[in-house]
Amino acid sequence: MRRVHPVSGRRERRGFTLIELLVVIAIIAVLVALLLPAVQQAREAARRSQCKNNLAQLMLAVTNYDMAWETLPLGTSNPTGPIESKPPGYHMSWTVGLLPYIDQQAAYKLVDFKKSAYEQPEVSRLTISTLVCPSDPNAGQWSGSNNVSVSSYAGCHHNEEAPIDVDNNGVFVLNRPIAFRDVEDGSTNTIFLGEKLDIGDDLHWMSGTRATLRNTGSLPNNMPALRSGTTAGAIPAELSDPKAVGGFGSHHTGGTQVVLGDGAVRFISQNIDDAVWNALGGRADGELVSEF
Repeated sequence: MRRVHPVSGRRERRGFTLIELLVVIAIIAVLVALLLPAVQQAREAARRSQCKNNLAQLMLAVTNYDMAWETLPLGTSNPTGPIESKPPGYHMSWTVGLLPYIDQQAAYKLVDFKKSAYEQPEVSRLTISTLVCPSDPNAGQWSGSNNVSVSSYAGCHHNEEAPIDVDNNGVFVLNRPIAFRDVEDGSTNTIFLGEKLDIGDDLHWMSGTRATLRNTGSLPNNMPALRSGTTAGAIPAELSDPKAVGGFGSHHTGGTQVVLGDGAVRFISQNIDDAVWNALGGRADGELVSEF
């Protein structure tokens, strides 16, 4: 804007001085610094809400499967046990049986049950949004050496750290159909599904190994180094044995989300009492569960 000088009659230019400009920039920087954490928290809240919805949808699919077949899907199928988390093996996971119940009928039709989970790359490389937590940087399509789609969620096979086998006390076990009537501790006190942290050599979502099965033998987020999303290929020492399975965990701060047999999605603190957490993983261990 220009104005006319009252004495000389000359028009003068007006604008910001350098100091004024620096002050404005400083104010904007302070406002951005104050607002950025709030924006990040809002985004994480949205991602966590989507993750919660995924678990609810998966549990609804499990319930519909049980209504159709009067049993839950097998945790994993294989001629022999215990399961080792590496190919070869048949290793067809519970996730495959749920495909028609999560609006993935087309993918289900492509599955050849005469072949193993590792002989069907056209299916295993498919990214299924219901199996992907938005906060998990490793879920979905990997571009690594495996080049497969990794699941963010796992079924509970046992209440202690133990190989995946027919005698596990969870609801998704090897070759053994479990129904709701077998959950003697009550569905409200039993974890069916939960989030997991990816281990360096995780297999894809079709694999009924520790890629889609976990236990309550260790507290949630017990391997925090894996949360950074930069550890692909690195295997924790305690899981170097392919028969080791590992526990639940997430990229959400402070704990992990699980869904109980009654369909309730709960956020479990990583500081939960050990005994309570162990009891939640067993379907018929007779342990009483206090408030958690």
